[in-house]
Amino acid sequence: MTPPWKTIVVMPAYNAANTLTRVYRDIPKDQVAEIIVVDDCSKDNTVEIARSLPVTLIQHERNTGYGGNQKTCYRAALERGADFVVMIHGDYQYDARMIPTAIEILRHGICDVVLGNRIRTRAEALAGGMPKSKYFANRGLTIIENMLSGQNLGEWHSGFRAYSRRVLETVPFERNNDGFVFDSQFLVQCVNLGLKLGDLPVPVRYFDEASSINLKNSTIYALKTLSTFGSWYLHRSGLRRNHLFEPKGS
Repeated sequence: MTPPWKTIVVMPAYNAANTLTRVYRDIPKDQVAEIIVVDDCSKDNTVEIARSLPVTLIQHERNTGYGGNQKTCYRAALERGADFVVMIHGDYQYDARMIPTAIEILRHGICDVVLGNRIRTRAEALAGGMPKSKYFANRGLTIIENMLSGQNLGEWHSGFRAYSRRVLETVPFERNNDGFVFDSQFLVQCVNLGLKLGDLPVPVRYFDEASSINLKNSTIYALKTLSTFGSWYLHRSGLRRNHLFEPKGS
């Protein structure tokens, strides 16, 4: 039986034709009111696959980027009256069966944001196929981010994220970058607002069809992430105000 609260799952999709159906099958349908797939002008048959599934499909007329895709996802979920929103990548790296667990953590007020953590142990992450270079880069950047933010997350770079409605109504995510750094900006904004962040373990799945950004884009992402922290520190100190960290509506 569908619970009285409304959970909407959103999937930003780009060239996810080979994995989209597998993600859909794992979503606990009795716990979810609606599944929204936002296609960002995929070059494969992602749209055709999405149309064959009982999901709400939104198609972008132009490629907006990873962050731009998420903005559409969250706007659509809020417009449809979601109490809780779960964003999960369409590449099958994350276990959608954990959605009810994430929602329970939010519903009881333990956290406002829940991230899926693929790196419970080094052995599990590497056995699941995560390349060593990505493992050490992820761990290194996460350690720095935790130190700078005062958090203790196992992973800052997760494609499984659950939010209460209040988070999406409070965080000024529309001001964020349309690229990959959107995720880092969003979490720093959450920290700035005093929201409670937490995570839960999810299995690691790395395979040929799983999406992954290349070394160049990974480096740009890391530098922009650190730049976001620099901007936040300047904003907090009052030395340079930044609209990313101003209240929504200001």
